[in-house]
Amino acid sequence: MTSGEQLAADEAAIDVPAPPRPVVDVDTAGYWAAAGRGEFVLCRCTDCRHWLQPPMERCRHCGGDTAFEPATGTGSVHSFIVVRHPSVPAFARLLPYAIVLVDLAEGVRMTGRFLGEPADVRLGLPVTVGFERLPRAEQSAVVFAAAGPGT
Repeated sequence: MTSGEQLAADEAAIDVPAPPRPVVDVDTAGYWAAAGRGEFVLCRCTDCRHWLQPPMERCRHCGGDTAFEPATGTGSVHSFIVVRHPSVPAFARLLPYAIVLVDLAEGVRMTGRFLGEPADVRLGLPVTVGFERLPRAEQSAVVFAAAGPGT
């Protein structure tokens, strides 16, 4: 990209509305802090070792304390939808796009936007986690991409 193209892209980004901000609370602060560093973590019970999604301060299985631990970032598509209408203004320029519900290797499910063509999404598609920060966003968000061979 030339400097002129970059300048035009930067100026265009100014007109893009900010995406919705995540709600950061005592249960999710560790997750969002890691996401800001580009690290994928999930909440896990320090006693019974169950993975918990969404994050919780106490384990719903045994009541134990929880902490955020690195996770594999791999999984497969359990379900998906294709968004074709701009219900969220910050995502209008991305239309159409797919939102996937992913069965993670850790045994929990998580949603995110699929990076790639919606036509490429299918049930069972192996995916990997990534992070994306949209223009004017305050936080990086989880996205999923089709896994390459051997992942």
